[in-house]
Amino acid sequence: MQSHPPISASRTARTLAKLTLALALAAGTGAVAPVAAHAAVGYERGPNPTESILAATRGPFSVSDTNVSSLLVSGFGGGTIYYPTDTSQGTFGGVVIAPGYTASKSSMAWLAERLASHGFVVFNIDTITRSDQPDSRGRQILAAADYLTEDSSATVRSRLDSSRIGVMGHSMGGGGTLAAANSRPSLQAAVPLTPWHLDKTWGGVQVPTMIIGAENDSIAPVGSHSEPFYNSLSSAQEKAYLELNGASHFAPNSDNDTIAKYAISWMKRFVDDDLRYDQFLCPAPGRSTTIEEYRSSCPHS
Repeated sequence: MQSHPPISASRTARTLAKLTLALALAAGTGAVAPVAAHAAVGYERGPNPTESILAATRGPFSVSDTNVSSLLVSGFGGGTIYYPTDTSQGTFGGVVIAPGYTASKSSMAWLAERLASHGFVVFNIDTITRSDQPDSRGRQILAAADYLTEDSSATVRSRLDSSRIGVMGHSMGGGGTLAAANSRPSLQAAVPLTPWHLDKTWGGVQVPTMIIGAENDSIAPVGSHSEPFYNSLSSAQEKAYLELNGASHFAPNSDNDTIAKYAISWMKRFVDDDLRYDQFLCPAPGRSTTIEEYRSSCPHS
């Protein structure tokens, strides 16, 4: 079994801060205002979230982008980095996104830019070849994360908090997302989108993980992919499974407000530790015209 790096210092520090706060309140050392309590351990970026803000095709931050040539990197196929232009609110968490089998970064560009507009530095990558398998895609996601935190331009790194990184991917890129989370528990969040992988057991994943499946997926049917993946996440303290109502395997390849709402909320909640987004995740949303099913580990600790 592959050894894992330690859980990130930022996540550990936030957990300790919460514990200290709880103990102080239990000991009767004084009341703490709720806003002050979670601001002390989280990274709130942007206005208070609302349904309309999450439903909009662009979030509150203006976004710029920069291309990274495959000729200048190793371990993955280059890509495009989207980042907020704002420098007044501190640094932002990062997210790496990988495409699916035979696809390029263009298939996930809509989501990458939308995520960035909510206050993330997002690296939308190409893989070395379009036929790369999930485990290879997982290694490439991690190589891209290392490039983002260590070797990207000064403009990008000045906006990035390198201790707060999430991962995301579609199809085999979703399988790669699980593999990346399994290999690196210091990641803050993972969102596999209609994921495909031959391995159905992910008990080693400790990273908060939301799996998004599609009811009518004939390439990675939820009964043999997304649902077994979710059920196997025995070590992930925080996890969720969202099944898109009537959707196909390729739902993540074009604008989808449901995917955007819950992927952004998950990344905000666990990459930023922004408790303002709990309202969209807990209690679990009910069945609707867009959601066939939702399961989760609510309430979040």
